Parts: sequence; C-alpha cells; structure tokens
Amino acid sequence: MNAITNKKLRADQWLYVATALYFVMNGAQLWETAIMVPAWTAGPPASLFFFKTEYGLDFKLFWMIVHSVHEVFLLIALMFNWHIRQRRNIMLLLLAVHISLRVWTLQYFAPTLMQFMAMDVKPVVDQGLLERATMWKNLNYLRVGLYVMVNLGYVFILRFNKKDNINEN
Repeated sequence: MNAITNKKLRADQWLYVATALYFVMNGAQLWETAIMVPAWTAGPPASLFFFKTEYGLDFKLFWMIVHSVHEVFLLIALMFNWHIRQRRNIMLLLLAVHISLRVWTLQYFAPTLMQFMAMDVKPVVDQGLLERATMWKNLNYLRVGLYVMVNLGYVFILRFNKKDNINEN
C-alpha cells in the first residue's frame, strides 16, 4: 500500500469513528429530548421530582464525558483529514457550528437546567416556571436538531472519497 493510500485510509477511519461517536451522542440527545425533557418540563415545580429523589437524575457527568470524548475524536479526525482540502474546509465549518452549539449549551441550557434542578418540588404548577421550562424545551428541540444536522454534515463529508486531492505534506 503506498503512502497516499495509507494516509487516506487513516483519514477515512478516524472520520468514521468521529461520525459514529456523533451518532451515539445524537442518540442520547434524542432519548433525553423525547423522554426526559417533556416529563420534567410538564409542570414545574411539581414535575421537578425527577431530580429530587434519592436516585434523582443528574446527567452532568454523563454529558461532560460524552462531549469530551466525542470532541477529542473530532479533533483527531480533523488532524488526519487535514491534508484533504475539501474535507478539511467542511470539517472546520462543522466544528465551528458544533463549538457554537456547545457555547450556547454552556451559556444557557446547562445553567438554566441547574436552576430547575436546585428548585424545591411543590405540589403546584407555577405558570412563570412553566413558561420558562417550555421555552427551554422548545429551544432544546432546535439545539438537538442542529446537532443532528452537524452530524449529517460529517456523513456528507464521508462521500468525498475517490475524488479527493491528497497533498503529500
């Protein structure tokens, strides 16, 4: 196998791994969005019991690990695909969108969710909290959809195969 073919094979492999990990992350996001988010946003503070029991839900550690591992693999894939100009440029664009979504998550979604998690459960529905939770839920649908579209962008990149220009550098 010549050096160019070997570089291309490694680039493909790392891109496949990073894309597959993105699908795993998307699956977790979709599960959480379909099952957990509608439940806790249904009528706060009464619906916040999911976070308050002895075995209450707290996904912070899970999401920190998932995103960290995934982003390391995205960077490795970018490094191995750097010599393929067409892939590199699209990967940089997708990475910028991904980073923007992460900033949005860290600036709005995570702090707002932590505020809800810290609230006391009461057997009433507070209209102001319900509106705030509904806004969070609706924006989350948008955010998860954007993450899925970024992942589909990586699938699109995988099709750049035989026609790629591979630089020797």
